[in-house]
Order: sequence, then structure tokens, then C-alpha cells
Amino acid sequence: MPADWPTTEAQALAEQERLRPLVRAHDDGEAPGRLIAGVDVAYDDDRDLVAAAAVLLDRDTLDVVEQATAVGRIAFPYVPGLLAFREIPAVLDALAALTRTPDTVVCDGYGLAHPRRLGLASHLGVLTGLRTLGVAKTPFTFDHREPDAPRGSTTPLTDPVTGEEVGRALRTRPGVKPVFVSVGHRISLDTAVGTTLDLARRYRLPETTRHADSLCRRALAEARRTGTTAN
Repeated sequence: MPADWPTTEAQALAEQERLRPLVRAHDDGEAPGRLIAGVDVAYDDDRDLVAAAAVLLDRDTLDVVEQATAVGRIAFPYVPGLLAFREIPAVLDALAALTRTPDTVVCDGYGLAHPRRLGLASHLGVLTGLRTLGVAKTPFTFDHREPDAPRGSTTPLTDPVTGEEVGRALRTRPGVKPVFVSVGHRISLDTAVGTTLDLARRYRLPETTRHADSLCRRALAEARRTGTTAN
């Protein structure tokens, strides 16, 4: 865990306010690239452990190119809206264990679709400089209409207070409930939606998320089995 990592709610809120203006919610002239990483975490609160996984896929074939895990102490208490502070230290370790740098990182969660516009995907993107996006399973506190049934249909995900579009509800499978895509960093919403569709050809969730979810759960189970404790 970084030595200056926030340990209180007040410190975390201040850090979000500091980082939020640094988010670049637009394409920066580079394509999303071929190496797409998925990151996810699993917790054991009783043992104070978090396991993070980073899985690197080839965007064209969806084959796994490389994967890595990291197990560490939970870095922050559970506070809604501040989950990134629990997850990012372990995610950074997992990403650092990869031998190749991803062109884009897909987070299981939110980016700008966050009360303070700095969910995990945006926070991670600003800290690392990587292109990031968030794909969530629920709309959190935001409003949306159901997209049309065909694959690729979208509707705006909006802040009920301001009316601002913070993401999109995206139908990745015909007739299956949508996922919720938001910008993380260095990417536009249109590109984030297109990238998600490229990665979700067979299932509701993108392959990056499916692989990372499975891997972090296995890493946590192994840590329990072996009695692993983190520094």
C-alpha cells in the first residue's frame, strides 16, 4: 500500500476532489489498442485480505495473453462511493506483475458514473496514465431507460439531480439485461461502448471481466487454503 494512501474518509474525499479535474473524458488520438486488460478484486473481510487479478487479452481473438494476481491487506474500510480506496493498491500490484503494458484497462465498476465523477476506472486511469473504462452490472444511483432488445442498443445513464449523462446502459446480448458503461480516463463514451461490445461477443459481461473475476476468486481461495497473509 502506498505510504501516503488515505486512511480516513475525509482524506479520501479530499483525494477524489484533487484527482477529479485530471480525468480526460475523451479519446486522445490513439486507438484503444489490441492488448486489453481486465481487473477485478475479491475480499475476505474476516481475514483482512483482498485478492486482485489482472488478465490481458488479445482484443481480436479474445485469447488470454497473460495474467497476474496480487494478495494484500484491505487498504480502506467499506464506505459507499470510496470503494476505489479499498481496491486500487492490490490492483496496482497485479498490473505491475504483468510483463506487458495494456493498451486499455476494463474495470468491473464505474468511472465517471460516480457521485463525485471519480469511480474506480477514472481513479485508476489518472494514477497510472492508462486508458480505462468501467463496465458495471448495476446502474448504482443513476437513472436509465431500458435499451431496445437487440445487441448494441443503448440508452443514457443519467444523474437524477443534474440530468448529466454519466454513462450508457448497453445491451450486449439480445433480450438480456444491460451492462452500464462509463468513461474512465483517456477514452470517449462512444469508444468505451464500442470496446465493451468487442469484448462481449458471447456473454453479457466482457471477457476481460469474466476472466478477471474468476482469477481473483481463485487467488483468494488459494490464499485461504495456504494461510497466506500479506504485508
